[in-house]
Amino acid sequence: MIFITKDCLELKTEKEKIVIKEQPNNPLHGITLEKIIVELQNAYGWDGLAEKLNVNCFKNNPNISSCLKFFRKTPWARTKIENFYLAYKAKR
Repeated sequence: MIFITKDCLELKTEKEKIVIKEQPNNPLHGITLEKIIVELQNAYGWDGLAEKLNVNCFKNNPNISSCLKFFRKTPWARTKIENFYLAYKAKR
């Protein structure tokens, strides 16, 4: 059973109650890292991303899987691609 209130979405099951709070001030809420990489790769290509972001995972044998691993393990790089994605979305 699902209950929707103003500030949260509550999912109630017999065994547990899960509360998922909305994040109205987070523009990346609900957008996965994979979606970010795929959308940017479709827009710029691997060479374009390597040029704009200067991150090795875009330069040396790039693929979605290796990029996901790299960005999940490297906070500074994840911040870099998230900020680039936000700038890209703002231009569109």
